[in-house]
Amino acid sequence: MLISQRIRRQLVGAFFAVVVFAAILTGMGQTFAGPSVDAARERFDAAKMAEADHLIEQAIAQDNCPGAVLCVGRGDRILYLKAYGNRAVEPKPLPMETDTIFDLASLSKSVATAPSIMILVERGKIRLDDPVAKYIPECAQNGKEAITVSDLLLHISGLMPDNDVSDYANGPKAAWKKIFALKLSWKPETHFAYSDLNYITLGELVHRVDGRTLDQFAHDEIFKPLGLNDTSYNPDAKHRERCAPTQQRDNHWMIGEVHDPRAYALGGVAGHAGVFSTAADLSRFCRMILHGGELDGVRIMKEATIREWIKPRPVPAPALDQQASRVEGPAHRTYGFDVDTLYAGIRGERFDRLTTFGHTGFTGTAFWIDPPDDCYFILLTNSVHPNGKGNVLRLRHQVATILGEALLGPAPAALPTTRPATQPSTAEAIAPSQTVLCGIDVLEKSGFAALAGHKVGLITNHSGRDAQGRRTVDLLAHAPGVQLVRLFSPEHGIDGILDQRVSDSTDAATGLQIISLYGPNKAPTAEMLHGIDTLVYDIQDVGARFYTYITTLGLCMRSAEQNHVRFVVLDRPNPNTGLVVAGPIADERHLGFTSFGPLPLVHGMTVGELARFYQGEFGVHCDLEIVPMENWHRRMWFDQTGVEWINPSPNLRNLNSSLLYPSICLLEATNVSVGRGTDQPFEMFGAPWIDAHKLAEVLNDSNLPGVRFVPLEFEPDTSKFKGQKCRGAFAIITDRNAFEPALTGATIVWQLHRLFPKNFDFSAVGHLLQNDQALAAIDHAASPADAVKEWNEKLPAFEASRAKYLIYP
Repeated sequence: MLISQRIRRQLVGAFFAVVVFAAILTGMGQTFAGPSVDAARERFDAAKMAEADHLIEQAIAQDNCPGAVLCVGRGDRILYLKAYGNRAVEPKPLPMETDTIFDLASLSKSVATAPSIMILVERGKIRLDDPVAKYIPECAQNGKEAITVSDLLLHISGLMPDNDVSDYANGPKAAWKKIFALKLSWKPETHFAYSDLNYITLGELVHRVDGRTLDQFAHDEIFKPLGLNDTSYNPDAKHRERCAPTQQRDNHWMIGEVHDPRAYALGGVAGHAGVFSTAADLSRFCRMILHGGELDGVRIMKEATIREWIKPRPVPAPALDQQASRVEGPAHRTYGFDVDTLYAGIRGERFDRLTTFGHTGFTGTAFWIDPPDDCYFILLTNSVHPNGKGNVLRLRHQVATILGEALLGPAPAALPTTRPATQPSTAEAIAPSQTVLCGIDVLEKSGFAALAGHKVGLITNHSGRDAQGRRTVDLLAHAPGVQLVRLFSPEHGIDGILDQRVSDSTDAATGLQIISLYGPNKAPTAEMLHGIDTLVYDIQDVGARFYTYITTLGLCMRSAEQNHVRFVVLDRPNPNTGLVVAGPIADERHLGFTSFGPLPLVHGMTVGELARFYQGEFGVHCDLEIVPMENWHRRMWFDQTGVEWINPSPNLRNLNSSLLYPSICLLEATNVSVGRGTDQPFEMFGAPWIDAHKLAEVLNDSNLPGVRFVPLEFEPDTSKFKGQKCRGAFAIITDRNAFEPALTGATIVWQLHRLFPKNFDFSAVGHLLQNDQALAAIDHAASPADAVKEWNEKLPAFEASRAKYLIYP
């Protein structure tokens, strides 16, 4: 039976019931599609919109809202724009129009306040980790001196959700005095609590730092440059004619008058509410984000700043009074958008990924953005009209789910994963007291003693974080006695999201220069190291020879040696234990960026141990220091460490793919897809010319330890065979302790070569196998096991050398 991506979980479950299937959360980073959209992203099932129409019309009939405007876009095209019902039912009915202007309520946080803050960060006028009191001294009252700008943006400041409306009764000046005098409800960064006070304060921060009020700053720096001609605080008389009313205040209808009572008391301009806009203007705003800060040739923010702004960041558990709807698992926000907190019901069932984000407003407004798929939707209602009894919570979720299916296709059944089929054995079990501390945690615990008095260059990416999820960049930038001079990023960039050559950039949070080591230069030059006396390396590896982060490690060590710079490695776990050494050792003639030295396919070391190996065996004699982990043992799998999994690169999205990576990546240079452009790269492989049934059958007949294969069909959205039906196999790990990555990879190659000799580009396997004798052995051997015997004979000598550099038992 051939299974599609959509249904393969059910059939795999019946086919192989002993495997435990569990979804693994994927995350972090964004890419910007730019003005041209990939053909695979052109899909839009217009027929689904009839379902959305029906739901909205039903909500209107049930008095959940008087009317609505729905806008759906992809790239630079609006795919669907429609008005429903009325914008007013009292004092007289008025039809809804697509250009109706809505009171956005809390969407103001996302379209005005947060981007204003990020623009000021980019210009060096604000630092996200600075105390707010640095800019607004009055904020230091009553224990609030430690609240940072970042805390306010993420709603983790410790401020209550809202202060009493009576605090605003005597005008803005008195209101600000009472706001600044508020006490904390809990310690900063210990609880997530959505709070208007956070963004009210941020709005004033813009005023204090820039001199312009928030409404003027947003107009000058965001609305006007982007051509948002119907977007403003306090709409003028002409625009009020198109405004949807909300409720009555003092016996008059609020039409173009902000609904939120606190924003109204502050003159209609506040960081948490007050912006009015249309669906068309919000569409332009979404497009600006999809374009990485630019629209129609006008740039309001650098792409790096946009990435910093929309990056999902874990937030702590909600305060007790906000936990009623709390979902299981970690919650995330960006600096101004929701991702997956209890307020994220708007995203529906198809946008439930950490790479999407959006916001809702109390008046009935909402939008959601999906940069990886280059799309967005906007649903604007004035559900508070006429009497405040409307409710569109359910409608938002239902419509979002339908729009997701229209844009992304039907929701696939959850895919099989390669989690172990049984519980860990007693030998595997790791006690809670043995939670691993990575090198950065150990360094932090020591008060950064190893770096005290040094001028540091940091080689890192998004995986460089401590146990609390804080970036190593930020920790070193604020470490006492440490001067962080410059940043260096490996392949995929500082945020680990790019599948292309990476340019130099600037870190939005610190203002530091980021020098790419995946562009013209693969190692720091003497000029790049000017003013630096210590290089620090903190990047998560996956244990395979051709994973380029460990080549960057070696090249940077060599540069440190040549320029008399000290080199410090902050160690991290090998996710697949430190026990497995397997595969052919790379030939000298194949050494390069995918093989720094003669290493086997799977090296079985941490990056700290590799650095010691490089020094002792490859002659890289830099002044090396390792900050080792605490509590890590070689038998540990990553899920036993207590360390949060962060996708180390765009296409390694879970522990399963990291385990299968050395096997399946051998096909990377061939004419076989390794699953790039699907939901689970490096867990599947295929091509249009493969007979999936036959391939899965012979692979299963090979009786490989710890793995089974299921035939499947898939269609990559990007990369090799984009938009073409591919047939192949999905790999399921049944026993990770028995799994042999090198033997599995050799068997896959051997069987493809035997089954499809006229189609399969066998010689291209050598690009990553990197051993001519091993390639010849696979070509001529009677079985994969015979081929493996030849390279296994050389591994004992390597393991003897490796043993001298191991740090952990």
